[in-house]
Amino acid sequence: KGKEGDEGDIIDKYFNAIIKSLDADNINPIKGIIGGEVDVSELKVEIGKETFIHYGKCIQAIINFIIIAFYVFRMIKAINKVKDLTEKKKKEEEAATPPPPPAPDEKEVLLTQIRDLLKAQNEKK
Repeated sequence: KGKEGDEGDIIDKYFNAIIKSLDADNINPIKGIIGGEVDVSELKVEIGKETFIHYGKCIQAIINFIIIAFYVFRMIKAINKVKDLTEKKKKEEEAATPPPPPAPDEKEVLLTQIRDLLKAQNEKK
């Protein structure tokens, strides 16, 4: 693996920390307001003696995913809007400043030199 694996592990570790914080500090209060502290993770069905299917944990994970995905979607959308506004402002500024005049072509440069030489000769006479 080498260096890339280590970097990926570090990024994964801190990304998970961000998601956990996002869930604990932002998503859970929203879920509490909307659902009144509903926690479906304890829902289960007994299929045998002391054997359960914990479908509530799956439902809770899906709910958390949807909320986090929506939250991240809105953040990315806001970031893109700011980026678009910045690019639009930059384009407007570029459009407001007139382009520099075109550089003279070779014929114009040559004619200017001839004119200057003739002018200098006439001044000497």
